[in-house]
Amino acid sequence: MIGAAQFVEAARTRGFYWYAGVPCSYLTPFINYVLQDSLLHYVSAANEGDAVALIAGVTLGARNGRRGIAMMQNSGLGNAVSPLTSLTWTFRLPQLLIITWRGQPGVPDEPQHELMGPITPALLDTMKIPWETFPIEADAIGPALDRAVAHMDATGRPYALVMQKGSVAPYELKQGTGLASRARCLPRSNLRGIAPDALPSRREALQRVIAYTPLDSTVVLASTGFCARELYAIDDRPNQLYMVGSMGCLTSFALGLALARPDLHVVAVDGDGAALMRMSAFATLGTYGPSNLTHVLLDNRAHDSTGGQATVSPNVSFATIAAACGYASAVESDDLGVLDELFATPMLGGPRFARLSIECGTASGLPRPTIAPPDVKTRLMRHVGLNPRAL
Repeated sequence: MIGAAQFVEAARTRGFYWYAGVPCSYLTPFINYVLQDSLLHYVSAANEGDAVALIAGVTLGARNGRRGIAMMQNSGLGNAVSPLTSLTWTFRLPQLLIITWRGQPGVPDEPQHELMGPITPALLDTMKIPWETFPIEADAIGPALDRAVAHMDATGRPYALVMQKGSVAPYELKQGTGLASRARCLPRSNLRGIAPDALPSRREALQRVIAYTPLDSTVVLASTGFCARELYAIDDRPNQLYMVGSMGCLTSFALGLALARPDLHVVAVDGDGAALMRMSAFATLGTYGPSNLTHVLLDNRAHDSTGGQATVSPNVSFATIAAACGYASAVESDDLGVLDELFATPMLGGPRFARLSIECGTASGLPRPTIAPPDVKTRLMRHVGLNPRAL
């Protein structure tokens, strides 16, 4: 058994300053330790996939060799499969994973871990994530972290430490380390109920976003599907990144980048289907989101890139949800001018949000990006003054 300080301090010397995850009793000592260190950062994610996406965003923007760790119970590893296989793998965004091994063969545990326990190693192997058991002796911590860092730097992909029961000694959480509540803004709506064929197009909305996102100070992240493809088709700028998978993870990814780079204005251009898939991210953004984060949701009421199947977004007031979750401002409209208003709103106290209703449908012949995802990442990192570890 080791102490939380022994591992966290060894990790700090190797650049690990960012932590995100979903609590597990095995992880409690780490979380308690990190929460009480003002130089370390812990984000309590709503689910494990959001934690992985957030740390991927930190990796994209972190300076001075800073690194991140996503922590989770193995029962939640399934929630992280999408970003691990189509975000961190695809874009080569490395992170350290600490995964607790509930239901480990030979160790009595609760019935819900009966299946995931035995298959955890095979699941990591299937996702091509190298792993080893978490160190339980002080002199094994450094070598384990060095192996993880070497793999991350060589491949640009994650490495996992699988934590067995009793690996880390308890660490007390002192009073006064909770999160402060944020003031609630009032959601605003000027939806006019106009005919669907009179709504602005996605292209018009993206052109308006481009007009407000200068190269030197802004990063634009576009959701998977036609949103990313159309942004690329309009203007392939070096301050843009096009998601190609990990549906619903865009906003957590953007949050990680915005937290790591307060000098940049991070604009996440979301879609209704993606937002609905991981709506819990609204709560995390509302709690932790900084003022340099802007969330734009283009709502066409359909999964457009898969044939136009309807979503349930007409029954959802996204602005009300954003406001209730702690965003600094939240508005929804079917008027393109809402984007002018959004970007004119002062960046004070937290993230800004606007949902714009747009027409469904996309012009035929919309191109796919010809620049590969790792090259998009590398270009963006260089554009914001970083040297990617693994090219």
